[in-house]
Amino acid sequence: MLRNYFKIAWRNLVRNKTFSAINILGLALGMTSSLLIGLWIQDELSVGRQYPNAPYLYRVMEHEIADGRIVTDEDTPGILADELKRALPEVVYAAGFSGPEEHVLSVGDKVARQTGHFVGADWFRMYGMTLLAGSPETALKAPNNLAISQKLAESYFGDAQTALGKSVRLDNQTNYQVTAVFENLPNNAPDQYDFLLNWNVFLKREPWLNVWENSGPGTRLQLRSDADPAKVDTKLRTFLKGRNKDIEAKYNIQLFLQPETEAYLYSNFKNGQRDGGRIEYVRLFSVVAAFLLLIASINFMNLATARSFRRAKEVGVRKVVGAGRASLIRQFMGEALLISTLALGVAVLLAELSVPLFNQLTDKQLILPLNQPYVWVLLTGLLVVTGGLAGSYPALFLSSLQPVRVLKGTLRFGAGAQSFRRGLVVFQFALSMLMIVGTVVVYRQLDYIQTKNLGYDRDNLIQISTNSSSLSTRYLTFKDELLRMPGIQAVTYSQTSPLGNSNTSDGASWAGKDPRVAIQFNNTAVGYDYIKTMNIKLVQGRDFSTAFGTDSTNYLINEAAAKRIGYKDPVGQPLTFWSKPGKIIGVMKDFHFNSLHKAIRPLIVRLQNENYYGIVLVRTKPGQTKQALASLETLYKKMNPASPFTYMFVDSGYEKLYKSETVVGTLANVFAGLAIFIACLGLFGLAAFTAEQRTKEIGVRKVLGASIASIVTLLSKDFLKLVLTAIVLATPLAWYVAQQWLQNFEYRITIEWWMFGLAGLVAVVIALLTVSYQSIRAALMNPTKSLRAE
Repeated sequence: MLRNYFKIAWRNLVRNKTFSAINILGLALGMTSSLLIGLWIQDELSVGRQYPNAPYLYRVMEHEIADGRIVTDEDTPGILADELKRALPEVVYAAGFSGPEEHVLSVGDKVARQTGHFVGADWFRMYGMTLLAGSPETALKAPNNLAISQKLAESYFGDAQTALGKSVRLDNQTNYQVTAVFENLPNNAPDQYDFLLNWNVFLKREPWLNVWENSGPGTRLQLRSDADPAKVDTKLRTFLKGRNKDIEAKYNIQLFLQPETEAYLYSNFKNGQRDGGRIEYVRLFSVVAAFLLLIASINFMNLATARSFRRAKEVGVRKVVGAGRASLIRQFMGEALLISTLALGVAVLLAELSVPLFNQLTDKQLILPLNQPYVWVLLTGLLVVTGGLAGSYPALFLSSLQPVRVLKGTLRFGAGAQSFRRGLVVFQFALSMLMIVGTVVVYRQLDYIQTKNLGYDRDNLIQISTNSSSLSTRYLTFKDELLRMPGIQAVTYSQTSPLGNSNTSDGASWAGKDPRVAIQFNNTAVGYDYIKTMNIKLVQGRDFSTAFGTDSTNYLINEAAAKRIGYKDPVGQPLTFWSKPGKIIGVMKDFHFNSLHKAIRPLIVRLQNENYYGIVLVRTKPGQTKQALASLETLYKKMNPASPFTYMFVDSGYEKLYKSETVVGTLANVFAGLAIFIACLGLFGLAAFTAEQRTKEIGVRKVLGASIASIVTLLSKDFLKLVLTAIVLATPLAWYVAQQWLQNFEYRITIEWWMFGLAGLVAVVIALLTVSYQSIRAALMNPTKSLRAE
C-alpha cells in the first residue's frame, strides 16, 4: 500500500512539473530561512550559557534612586566582591570586573595592542574556563600575574606550555609573569578579552574605588547550588545601608541579582524594571521564521485545492472500490510529506551554501552541524510540521468529496472553497506587507541615525587612545608638534570618547541647590580647543582659554545642565564640582555624547591640565586626510616607538554603535524580499491555473472582439482585489509593530502615511507583474487552439 501511495505521489509530481516546482521551491525557501534564523536564535540564546557553572552565576546590578529617576546599571563599588563573599554565606565565589582596556603587550620585538580586564582572583573558578596552562587557584593570585588567551600564547611564545612563567611587558612600563593560558573564547561569549590582570592592581591604580560611596566596575558572583537567589536578592537590596552613609541622605542605592544567562538578552531597564534588549530581536525573527514557513505552506494549500478538480475523479473511483476517508487522507498527507522531504533536501543544501554569507551579515560564526543528532531531530520536526501544515487542508478537502457527484460530472466547488483560497492569499500578502513596512521603517530609522546632526561634526575627526602610550605624559608636546604638520586643523584632549560618556557624579553644587537632593551629571575633562576641534556650538560664553589662568577651576555645561541647575543667566555664575569651586564660563548647545537610544543628559566639562589618560581628538583639514594620517603616524612613532600606531575615525565608530540595528535592517530586507517572492510564487501558480481553467472563455471573448488589454484586466483584477484587501488589513498591525520597535530609541522618526503607501505600491506592482505574465500569455493565445475541441 505504501509503495502504491509513493508511486501515485511521484507520478503526480512528474505530471505537474510547474506546480511541483513552485511548491518545492516555495517550501525550500521557507525552510532555508527558518534554518538560518534558527541557527542565529540558537546562538543568541546560548550566550552566557557556555560556562559549567552558568546556572549559579550572577551579575550584581544597581538601582540608583534619586532626583525622581531610577537609573539601573552594572556599576558597583570596587570593594563589593570581597565584602559579599565575607558577609553572605550563599556566595561561593565573587570577583570584580573592570571595563575593557587596551594595552600594548610586548615580548621582545613582538608588540601588539590587546584588550583585557582586571578581574578578581576567583574569576577562573567561577566561570570554569579551560586552562591550557596554570591553575584556577593561582592564576591571578599575585599583583604581577597575567593570564593570556591561547591565541596570544601562540602569537608570542608558540604554545601555551612555553608561555607559562614567561615575562610580558605592559605598555613598555611594567613586567608581568604569565601564570595561566586560557582557551580562546567562543565568538558568542558575553565578555571578549585577550588577557586578564589582578584586581588589586586595579584598586591600587584607582584609589577612589576603595570607598563605598563610589561605583564604577562590575561585580560577578557564584551562589551555592542550594542557595535561593530570591533570598539573596532581598539581602542585597539593603546591603549598602550603613556602608555608604555619606550619600544615604541624598539617594537610595539598591543592589539586585541578574542571572548571567539573562544578562545578554535582557540588558535594558526602564524606571527600575526590565525592559527587553536583544531578546526583542530573538522574538522578532522567531515570528519572521514562522511567517515565512506559513507563507510557503499556504502556497501548497492554495495550489493543491485549486487543482483539486483534477484529482476529483481519482477520489471518486477510489471511494467506489472501497477506499475509506482515512486512507485517502494518508495518501494526500503522504504526497505533502514527499514534497516537503524534497524541499527539505533543497533547503539543507541552500542553508549550507548560505551560511558563510549569513555569517558576514550577522557577524557570527554559525555552522550547520549536520553531524549532530539533535540537528536531524530538528530537521525531522521541521519536515513533519511543514508537511502536516501544508497537506492538512488539501487532504481533508479532497477526501470529503462525494463519489456520486464526482462520477456523474455534477461536482461544483462552492463559494466556501474559493473563499478559503482567497483568504489564504490575503493572509499571505498581509504578512508580506507587514514585513515590507517593517523594512521601510528600519531603513528610515537607520538613515535618520546616520544623518542626524549630533551637535558636533564627526566628519574628518580622528581619535587616538593615550592609555597605553607615553602620550598621557607628553600630550602637550604631541599637540604642539602635530599642529605644525601637514593636514592637521585642530587638536584637543578628552577624558572620554565622543561616542560614549558613562561618567556620572552627584558632586555638583551651586547657589540655591537643595543639599538633600542628589542630581547626577555626566562629566568629562577636556583640553584646550575642545569646542573648536569638535565644532560644538556655544550658546553663551566662551571656550577654555590659555588667556585665563583661572579656567583650571571653571566649567562648561550643556543646555540640559543649564536647565537642571536653573540659573536664568548661567555664564559667570558659581558652580562647584568635586569640592572645587569655580564659575560657568560657557553653555554648549546640547550634543549627543551617547547613542540615540539615550536622551541627552546634563553634562559638566572641566579643564584637564595633567595626567592626560583618555583620547586625543584630531580634526583633519578637508580633503587632506591622507596627509594628516601620515603626519599622525610619523609623530606618534617618533614619540612612542614601543607602541603600535592605531586610530579610529569617529564617524566609523559611530556607525558601530548601531551595529545591531544595521544587522536587523539587512536581515529585514532579505527576509521581506523572500516573503514577497514566496507569496508571488503561489500567486503565479494560481494565475496559471486560472488562465488554464478559462482558456475556452478567453477564446470565445477574443472571437467576439475582446482586446488583449480587457482580457488581461479580466484575469488580473480578482487577484489585485485580494492584494489590496491584504494591504488594508495589514496596515494597522504594521503601524503598531513599527511603533513598538521605535520605542527603543529616544530619538526616532515619525511613522508617516507614505511608508504604508510605498509598501502597498511595492506589493501591488510585484503582484501585478506576477499575474500579468500569465494573463498576457493567455490573452495572446490563438483562439482556434482553445476552441478546437468544441
